[in-house]
Amino acid sequence: MPMAIFLQLLFTGIGIGAVYSLVALGFVLIYRATNVVNFAQGEFAMLGAYLMVVLTQDLNLPYWAAILISLVAMGIIGALFNLGVYYPLRHRSFLPVVISTIGASILLTNSVLVGYGPSPENLAGLFDFPGFQLGGVFLDSQYLLIIGVTILLVAFQYFFFEHTLIGKKMQATSQDKEMASLLGIPVAGMIMLTFVYSAILGGLAGILVAPILFVSVGLGSQVALKAFAASIIGGFGDVTGAIVGGLSLGIIETFGAAYVSVPYKDGFAFLVLFAFLLIRPQGLFGEKVAQKA
Repeated sequence: MPMAIFLQLLFTGIGIGAVYSLVALGFVLIYRATNVVNFAQGEFAMLGAYLMVVLTQDLNLPYWAAILISLVAMGIIGALFNLGVYYPLRHRSFLPVVISTIGASILLTNSVLVGYGPSPENLAGLFDFPGFQLGGVFLDSQYLLIIGVTILLVAFQYFFFEHTLIGKKMQATSQDKEMASLLGIPVAGMIMLTFVYSAILGGLAGILVAPILFVSVGLGSQVALKAFAASIIGGFGDVTGAIVGGLSLGIIETFGAAYVSVPYKDGFAFLVLFAFLLIRPQGLFGEKVAQKA
């Protein structure tokens, strides 16, 4: 394999994998805070992309302003999602809450479908120039943006959770809600912040990937399935695992499409997931939990 082609595929795979990592982080953060899988996380990405279409094409707002307004709107949607979907069922078992998130994802998808129809929309990228050549590798500007934003978010998340009081409270809530409540931590407020942050992460992932993929109602499920697989491969509930799993899937998918089959590229993620479920079901960074027979 020529080194230039290898590096080009690696660069592309990291860019796509970074989007999966951002959505997988949303899965993991909500799961750690509530012990519930939010199956509407992919629809947050779809909503973020459609908000950009509305603001930049329908309202002709500047791109940077549209990004800021979209992220604020996603934060509000995350808060409303918490109040309307999770909070009323917070004392119920796992299954009713999961079903409610699935119902919410169907509602969000069909709401956008009514407003915009099934036809895909195009969204321009942030930069006017397509990218630049470095040796034998073409560095696409949108992929560079995705990778750069992901690195900044990972660094911010580390600083936030490890070196701020609110971040430590959110971690304490995710580890043991009852003990956190006894220590005076407002558990409901921390869970609200988690939903807001996860919605912003999902929306940002949609904004970043929209110029590469068409903006459609299927965008959310397309990204969410890969992100969910990535979070399981990395170790469900582990932040590092979500990042590594997302990047790994993006690289595997890209190389698989290039050297095996383009039509079956979406299947490679699930082949890897199936292998992990057979060989290492706890994932790369998960801990094996013993159960009584």
